[in-house]
Amino acid sequence: MSATTPVPEELASSLAAEQLLLIDGERVPALDGATFAVEDPSTAQPLTRASAAGVADVDAAVQSARAAFADRRWRGLSGVRRSAVLCRVADLLETQRHELARLEALDCGKPLRLAAAEVRTAADAFRAFAGRVGEGRDGVGPVEDGLLVYVEHEPVGVCAAITPWNYPLLMAAWKLAPALAYGNCVVLKPAEQTPLTALRLGELCLEAGVPPGVVNVVPGLGHVAGAELVRHPRVDKVAFTGSTPVGREILATSAERLARVTLELGGKSPNVVFADADLERAAIGTVQGVFRNSGQMCTAGTRILVESSIREAFVAELVRATEALRVGAALEDGVDLGPLVSAAQRDRVAGYLALAREEGAELATGGELRGPGHFVTPAILTGARSDMRVAQEEIFGPVATVLPFDGFDEAVALANDTEFGLAATVWTADLRTAHRAARELRAGTVWVNTTGRFDAAVPFGGVKQSGIGRELGAAALEAYTERKAVWVAL
Repeated sequence: MSATTPVPEELASSLAAEQLLLIDGERVPALDGATFAVEDPSTAQPLTRASAAGVADVDAAVQSARAAFADRRWRGLSGVRRSAVLCRVADLLETQRHELARLEALDCGKPLRLAAAEVRTAADAFRAFAGRVGEGRDGVGPVEDGLLVYVEHEPVGVCAAITPWNYPLLMAAWKLAPALAYGNCVVLKPAEQTPLTALRLGELCLEAGVPPGVVNVVPGLGHVAGAELVRHPRVDKVAFTGSTPVGREILATSAERLARVTLELGGKSPNVVFADADLERAAIGTVQGVFRNSGQMCTAGTRILVESSIREAFVAELVRATEALRVGAALEDGVDLGPLVSAAQRDRVAGYLALAREEGAELATGGELRGPGHFVTPAILTGARSDMRVAQEEIFGPVATVLPFDGFDEAVALANDTEFGLAATVWTADLRTAHRAARELRAGTVWVNTTGRFDAAVPFGGVKQSGIGRELGAAALEAYTERKAVWVAL
């Protein structure tokens, strides 16, 4: 790993300037002039500075979105026109994919090939929801002589979208695309660690024909800009992706004024390997499901549950697959794992590795801290128990624990022995076992003999402490619209 990562020439001039807020179609500095540093996690060096939205800036963005919603400049357009604009956003994302992928890789440290794939997935989301623009009316029909009833879905209004640092562009697209498809206006608050692609996405929306004020982007600190968005009286709905503790705070604050909320929160996902599974395939898939994005995924299958009869053989396969991964700077060729997003996140992971040893777990491989960036080599812990903190708490880094089980019932009990319920993975050659496990596992998503699959047509979200509501797919209609029943006397 080199000490420096050269900024690509096409990005150098733009990153040399302050990254301004996007409010009412204009790039503007924060009203009080506040800024914050944006770091390259691969080098731990400053990358650029961004304007830090304060309370007054958030209010200006919300008022802009409210005015845009009130005068119907977006929701008043025909479905055909809105759909065409969303398709144009998708086209622009694909046209600018090289720039966006490099910007994403520099900003959050993910390997370039992963960043490029996520740009394509973001474009897919806009194109998918462009095809759903026409949704919005439930047929009811006559309920009695002389009365006709129909139900319409109307946009919620002004939506606050608060997104995390692990998938900055993709999470912004997953919120913007459905919100816009159903006629809403949005104020997007990206994580302060990774604001760059969200700002660029806002610009592309304008370029595609989204009217000014419909999409506003206000980077800033969570306890200032994010908190103000959540409590703002003119925000109708809050869509948040992030940690469970912050999600609880958002829910409590939103409840004071009965704002609508969807929360996609943390996870400690089980990855269940039965004795009849293809061990090599399961090991490779498990490694991908745990260590993709350096383990900074809410769906990471970090609770690896292995049937006792194959535990030793599977751990050997798992270690081999893990040690084959290459750790390096985001823009280096052939990198599988980039750095963690910040020094704080690296230190958090290091703390859990130390705790694991204190609790009695053993390190089968990995767990090495490297510099000059925020690197941790992927770690597999054995000898763990389900009640250990490292097996229960979301680490959000490249660390997984192996837990043995005997039989189907114990596998399900262990898999469900967590406060979270976002995702789960099952590896088995028996179709009956697969379906039984999918039915018994308490999770919003279950993958069988694969992992980490997503599509804009498929609802996503969790149960228990992993969130409230669903995004994407048909569930987005419920998330971003209100039902109105209309009674007509004939």
